[in-house]
Amino acid sequence: MNHNIWIYLFVAAVTIYLIRVLPMTLIRRDIKNPFIRSFLYYVPYVTLSVMTFPAILSSTGSVYSAWAGFLAGIVLAYIDGNLFRVAICSCIMVYVAEWFFH
Repeated sequence: MNHNIWIYLFVAAVTIYLIRVLPMTLIRRDIKNPFIRSFLYYVPYVTLSVMTFPAILSSTGSVYSAWAGFLAGIVLAYIDGNLFRVAICSCIMVYVAEWFFH
């Protein structure tokens, strides 16, 4: 059992190393293709969204309050864009929705 953990850690380390090193060694010039440039530009945002969205829906006691906070955050981010205000208002919205739905 203990040997499996070391194998998993080694495979994970090699994978992460290859993901970081291969682009630097294989691509030495600027990327001129607009499709690939736009794809690489949006990868961090999509990755963060994919990791965050399921956590939003499972972080509260009710799915309804999670959706209320999520929608409030989207609307306020579109209107204002201030991350601190969006976070505070989303938390307040979840609190109010939990109070009503619970």
